[in-house]
Order: sequence, then structure tokens, then C-alpha cells
Amino acid sequence: LRHWKSLSNVELVAAGDDEPHLLEKIKNEYGVTRLYSSYVEMMEKEDLDIIQAAGGNDEGADIVEAAAAHGLHVISEKPMASTLEIAQRMATAAEKAGTLLLINWPSAWHAEWQELERRVLAGEIGEVRYVRYRSAHAGPIAIGCEGSFVRDLTTPAINGGGAFMDYCCYGADLMARLLGTPQSVTGMRGYFGSEPAYAASDDNGMIMAKYPHAFGVCEASWTQPVGYAGTNPVVYGSEGSIGCHHGKVLMQKPGQAEIVLDAREMAAPYRSGPEYLLYCLKNNMKVEGFCSVETSLIAQRILQAGLDAAETGQTQTL
Repeated sequence: LRHWKSLSNVELVAAGDDEPHLLEKIKNEYGVTRLYSSYVEMMEKEDLDIIQAAGGNDEGADIVEAAAAHGLHVISEKPMASTLEIAQRMATAAEKAGTLLLINWPSAWHAEWQELERRVLAGEIGEVRYVRYRSAHAGPIAIGCEGSFVRDLTTPAINGGGAFMDYCCYGADLMARLLGTPQSVTGMRGYFGSEPAYAASDDNGMIMAKYPHAFGVCEASWTQPVGYAGTNPVVYGSEGSIGCHHGKVLMQKPGQAEIVLDAREMAAPYRSGPEYLLYCLKNNMKVEGFCSVETSLIAQRILQAGLDAAETGQTQTL
């Protein structure tokens, strides 16, 4: 919401949520006074243009379908959904209504990720052979999350999985953007820590994807008490490697020393999801890149295949 609030041509009109304390927080922090206990009622009674959706992963299709019925564009927080079926419903609803749907991946608005994406897609390291990203911290409870947010993250029916869905999704979106749809996917989930709230889902996960000429690896953990060792993400190609480390971009070519690149300063309209969505609307453009429906659907297919593989013990063919 702070990104929306920072835009001079945007008005925060109303909020709909079934949790009164969240409505009160929105009122106090952002000055929104038209409050509803139901987003459906809000859409029916208010004159709106865009919906910022931040519900459970299982709610995405219901929200997008309701918005589409009113001709409203939607920006929905990552991952796209808890299941592939829900993600497909979201895509179908927006397409039929002719509305824009942006899946807001926070990683898309990091300067170093944009620099890595730009250079890899420009072919600077040749044909991509390997992509890896690890997303991890000490766990949502350890970092201060509480209440309904922890409940949603740790309830498989809502989140789709624990750390697996929460954090493997970033690597899935990265490989979807750089490599597209894999041929096959293997997934693993584990409960390795001591936090009882995570036992019903998982607190660690991994996805391994096979492409015709590359591998992709997604790692997730809620039991990592330290930062990242080494470059993360990292991409290896036929003519070099590139990775991110503490806000810098590290690149190496065969027979040459590693060089440190300063990521370009992010410029409008690529500094936030809200800013980019408004740009697309103003210029009658599709959402492209990490946050597009197309890329996010591939990421969801990877996640779903990973979950299915973890459940069955069998590699999934896409």
C-alpha cells in the first residue's frame, strides 16, 4: 500500500477484509475510511479502477473473478495461487474480461535481479545451462510474523505448502522467466526444525527442474538463521556466469577474472508493481516479464509439479 500511496495520480478509495484489526490498520496508516468486511460488497458499492489483492493464496481466483465481473484490474501478491487450478482460473477470468492481472513478485523490483535478467536475456553468458535460487530465513514466527498471517502461511489448504510454496516460488518464477517450461520436475519437502506451527506443512523444500539443455533449482527454508553464502541467485551459461551478492552483480567469462557490476538504478516505471501496472494501463500494454500472467503460470506449473512429486515420490513430466 505504501507504493500506491506514493503515486500522485492514485487515490486509495476503500478496503475490504474480514479481519477488523487489519481494516483498522489500513485506516490509521493510510487514511482509508471506507471500510468493508467483504471485498465483494466493496466492489459492488464503490467506484474503483484497480484491486490490490493480498489475501490467502487460495483466494486469488475468487478475487480476480469478482473483480473481472466489474471490469477491474488486479495486482495480486506472489505466488500466483496455492494450486495450478486456481491460477488458471485467475488467468481465464482476466483474459475473458479484458482486464490486466499483475502478479507482484517483490524480487522483480530489485535492481540486481533486473540487471541479471537483462544480461542473461541479452545472451551475455551464452546459452543458459543452470539456474539456482535459494530463498530462506529463520521462519515467519522467528522474524516477527504473527496472527492470521502465520496461520495462512502454515495451513496447506490456504498456502499450498509451507516454506516450499512461500519461498520455492521465487526460484520457480526466475527459471520460468529465463528458461520457460521444463520437461520434468522433482520436488522434496521436509520438516527439519522445532517450530510446531510448521509441522503440518513443511519448513524446507526443494525443486529440481530439467530442461532440454539446462537444470533449474529452487531452494526454500524457514530454518536458516544466517544470510546467504555466495552468489544468490546464480546463472551459469555456455559463455560465463552471473549472480547476485549483497546488492552487486558478479559476472565471469572463461579465462577472465570475475568482475563486479553495479546494477543500474531502477527507473520509472520499473520500481514497483503499482507503478508498472499504471504504466501498462496508460500505454495500453500487456504486463511482461517476471510479473506477467504467462511467466507466473509457468512458475505455478513448476510449483504444482514439485508438490505432486514430493507427495508421490515420482518425478513429474510436464
